[in-house]
Parts: sequence; structure tokens; C-alpha cells
Amino acid sequence: MSQKSASLRTAFEQLSRALPQTPRAAYVLGTGLKGLVEELEHPMRIPYGDFTDLPQATAPAHGDAFFFGYLDGQPVIMMSGRFHYYEGYSMKQLTFPIRMMCLFPLEFIWISNAAGSVNPEMKTGDIVFIRDHINMMPDHPLRGSNDETLGPRFPDMLHTYDPDWNAEACAQAVAFDLEAHQGVYWAWAGPSLETPAEYKMIHKLGADVVGMSTVPEVLVAKHMGRKVVVSSVVSNVCYPPEAIRETTAEDVIEAVEAVSQPLRKLVRHMTKQWLAEISGPNN
Repeated sequence: MSQKSASLRTAFEQLSRALPQTPRAAYVLGTGLKGLVEELEHPMRIPYGDFTDLPQATAPAHGDAFFFGYLDGQPVIMMSGRFHYYEGYSMKQLTFPIRMMCLFPLEFIWISNAAGSVNPEMKTGDIVFIRDHINMMPDHPLRGSNDETLGPRFPDMLHTYDPDWNAEACAQAVAFDLEAHQGVYWAWAGPSLETPAEYKMIHKLGADVVGMSTVPEVLVAKHMGRKVVVSSVVSNVCYPPEAIRETTAEDVIEAVEAVSQPLRKLVRHMTKQWLAEISGPNN
């Protein structure tokens, strides 16, 4: 076992000992979804600072702790605050907590983010369930030696996102007054927002939304055999070029917070539905 694998398992054992029950699902609470922790019954906060191998979250509006609790009676774990490549962390550092959570036998991991839209049909405040991604990050979390006990050397990405689950979530979103789509996520490092020429290129190359996170986390979760759900909230419109406006971090937070409550309700609803489907009628 490598030193890194040993550190991961030590951190996981520490986290596992702190929880009263094994979680069935995990969530990465991106910009605008941090309030989902308020939906937890019997919440328990486990600060990132309790773990020697976790970095410190510095992104605006991001938390700094794991939360364990129950959504409609189901045990879940959440990351309130994620880490980004643009913060100066390596891919292995920023995905370390994802690996910690994915060592639990999760039914799925739900990853959320705020993203800019390069599809004219996807407006500010819309929800986009990711059906595929284009990874343009400058590094890869699986680069280097592979621990076969965590996952295969060459994980296949064909069935990373479940089209049936995405379709169900889009259909159910209407009941919560949300406009939902399926789309392709383009991942870039940041922290600068893209130029108009870059937005035009991203649109022409087939993406619908663009952001600075998520894909490294998806790669690690897929590597470990976990089912992945990704939802993006459109925070700003980036195409066509004449629609682009200067955007600040405060603008992004404000746009996403406007749909935070209905999105939280949708997340709870889909969690209850999917976990019930997995458990079956006799459980």
C-alpha cells in the first residue's frame, strides 16, 4: 500500500468512526446549494480541519466541513465546501475528500455547481443535469501510480451519467418551478472567466455549460465505481457574444441563491425516490 493510500484509509477510518451510521448517498454542495445542510435531520458537523490531509476551502460562499445527517430518514453525508484547482491545490488534494466519501458503499454521489451557459436555450437560474463532459483541466486526478483496490488503471467513461435518472430529474423539476435541461459540461481551470472568443469556441465544440470544478470529482467517483449525478445551476449567460455581461463572484452567488430553495426540494425529492427504487418494495 502506498503512503497516499494509507493516508486515505486513515482519514476514512477517522471519518467512519465519527458517524453513527453508514451513509447511503453523498453530496458535494457547490455554490448555492450549501443550504441543503439545513434540510438534514440530526445533523452532525465534522470540520475539514480535523483531518490532517484535507486542504482549506477558500472559494467564496463555500463551507469548511463534512455534514452527516438524515434526509427523510436516509443517512447521507455532505461536503459543505469543495476545493478547486485554481486555489492552488493538486488534483489529488482536491479529490481526497471525494475518495473518503466514496470508500463508503454509496448508492450515488450528487455533485453540484454553478456554471455559465453557452447554450442560448439555457438561461440564468435554469438547472442543467449533466449528461456528459469535456475535460480541459491541465491535470488529471488519476495521473500517477494506480491503487487497484480503489479502481482500475483505465476506467471507462461511457456510462458515467445515467440518462434515465437525468430524465426523471428533469421531469420532476417542473413540480418545483424549475426549468431543467440535460447538457454537456466543459471544465476549465479558472479562476479567470472565459473570454468571448473562448465562450464561442466552447459553444462550437459542443458544450452547454462551462465551469471550474466537478469533473475531477466525477473522475475519482467513477474510478471508484460510484454512480454519479451532477446538477449545474446556470449563473450567467455567456452565448451569444452580445449577451455576455461582466460577471462577479457576487453575481454568481446571487443568481444561484435565487433558485436554492426549490433546488433543495428537488434534491430531497429525487433522493427519496431513487433510494426507494434501489431498496425495492420489500425493504
